[in-house]
Amino acid sequence: MTERPHQLAMLGGPRAVPPETAAPRWPVVTRGDEEAVARVLTGGRLTATAEGEEEVPGLEREWAAYTGTAHCAAVGSGTAALQLALAALGVGPGDEVVVPAVSMNATALAVVQQGARPVFADIDPETYTMDPDAVRAVAGPRTKALLPVHLHGLPADMDALRTIAAELGAAVVEDAAQSHGAAHRGRRTGALGTVGCFSLHPSKNLPTCGEGGLLTTDDPDIHERVLRLRQFGEDPRPRRTRSYVSHIAGWNHRIGPVEAAFARSQLARLDEYGRRRAPGVLAFLDRLASLPGLLVPVVPKGSVHAWHILRFRLDPQALGLADEDAAALRRALHRALRAEGVPVSRYQEEPLPAHPAFTPHVPAGARFPVARAVLTDSLCLQRRHLDPGSGPVLAAYADGFEKVWQHLDLIRRMVRSASPAARGRQEVSAV
Repeated sequence: MTERPHQLAMLGGPRAVPPETAAPRWPVVTRGDEEAVARVLTGGRLTATAEGEEEVPGLEREWAAYTGTAHCAAVGSGTAALQLALAALGVGPGDEVVVPAVSMNATALAVVQQGARPVFADIDPETYTMDPDAVRAVAGPRTKALLPVHLHGLPADMDALRTIAAELGAAVVEDAAQSHGAAHRGRRTGALGTVGCFSLHPSKNLPTCGEGGLLTTDDPDIHERVLRLRQFGEDPRPRRTRSYVSHIAGWNHRIGPVEAAFARSQLARLDEYGRRRAPGVLAFLDRLASLPGLLVPVVPKGSVHAWHILRFRLDPQALGLADEDAAALRRALHRALRAEGVPVSRYQEEPLPAHPAFTPHVPAGARFPVARAVLTDSLCLQRRHLDPGSGPVLAAYADGFEKVWQHLDLIRRMVRSASPAARGRQEVSAV
């Protein structure tokens, strides 16, 4: 039997993305990156406290200059940056920190680990960032800080959130882990709140070769407290010999010189990579925007998106289905697209308030309808578009989407056979 050229791959047809298509690399490691790491290894200054070590302070100077902030502290991870920011602000038992209902778990864990209570706010249905109206509904006299997340690389609505924070007398801690290079009204993320917190995980737009983080602020007192807390609560001022005296209870949240050197080398190419990445991403999204029932990311006026993750929402009604069919539709498209070689996935399966670690902090009856809807009816593309040369691969991914959309009748049948809502409608119509 001769196979039809447009038959879906999950039914035996050829893949839209040929198997021999090389997946884009991330991070892209150059000879310069290797030489930066070798420079540390041959120099022998392998810890941040080694006499004459310059990679960590060099990274701090360069990132402060890049973000337009007065101070930067390089730390062991993005999670460490969040912990240090909250601790330096004095967040503790009895305090509340408003957190978006959709984020990586570290955002809320940092609050809990300070003994404070995370208060969850629902998200905007188009930007997926913290909804200012939802923040107003849950904030109160115990609110010590707002912790917006620039999710997927898009800045949150910082104008509205700063206004709310000022009314409350609260700080604003930016979780900018995914937003290196993003901007809002001409200012880069990390410079939009009281403190900015970045991750240098290898999956991020600015990666290192292990774990790392960056914390930015214009407040010299916060910066000094962060430096103390970063190294066992010791006096951070330079001295001839280290005292090992803890003046406050701190952590070992230092970054290593190898990771700092690698990140510095990558930072030199961050903007170039962003400029080269954008045309391929925008062309990809432009093709997908024409597909019925598929909603592509939006960028509000005045914002610059870093395109860390691409999230696509599904509109069941536009495809002749009911809203209750959203989960079944997502599963059917997930199966069909992956069979075509399009590596879509789910990013976060449950909103943060549903995580067992956080449910004790959630009031009875609290609902987060937008967060739940977004996680139910969306699929994501992660990392595969970050290589600045990924344009041709993204074009092949668009071929995969378009091929699957040519078979929507089959997708609808799959949904109706799997969705309890659809089965219920069929039973009623048969009576």
